[in-house]
Amino acid sequence: MSRRRRAVKRPVTPDPKFRSATVARLINMVMKWGQKSVAQRIVYSAMDELARRNPEADPLEILQRAVDNAKPRLEVKPRRVGGATYQVPLEVPADRQTSLALRWIVRFADARKGIPMWKALANEIMDAYQGQGSAIRRRDEVHRMAQANKAFAHFRW
Repeated sequence: MSRRRRAVKRPVTPDPKFRSATVARLINMVMKWGQKSVAQRIVYSAMDELARRNPEADPLEILQRAVDNAKPRLEVKPRRVGGATYQVPLEVPADRQTSLALRWIVRFADARKGIPMWKALANEIMDAYQGQGSAIRRRDEVHRMAQANKAFAHFRW
């Protein structure tokens, strides 16, 4: 971490199709090697798949609920106190909650081998929307770690 000054948070411009900052952040998470058009095609295909599976629900609403379900409320951070390192549970800021949820959804979609990325992403979003899947399991794992280290909460500063 830099000792100079904090990095300035730049606002994310909404995506052109849905006019949503969440979709734009998802596109940026999917993007590899600066190929934004490829990432947009993957995300928009996944959104079309979500709309096809749930014709009565808005795919943007499905994505938002999936991200909300995958957001971690607590996480642990290592703190060094007197030669020992403690895993201290901390509340996660709102922006980081969204980033972690999107990161986990994209990572676990990418880990699904044998199917195209857009279909894997649609499956992972649908699983998170229904409260199951790998991203939800990861969130529960992070919460369990925080719960197990609750005794070190007084080292927060």
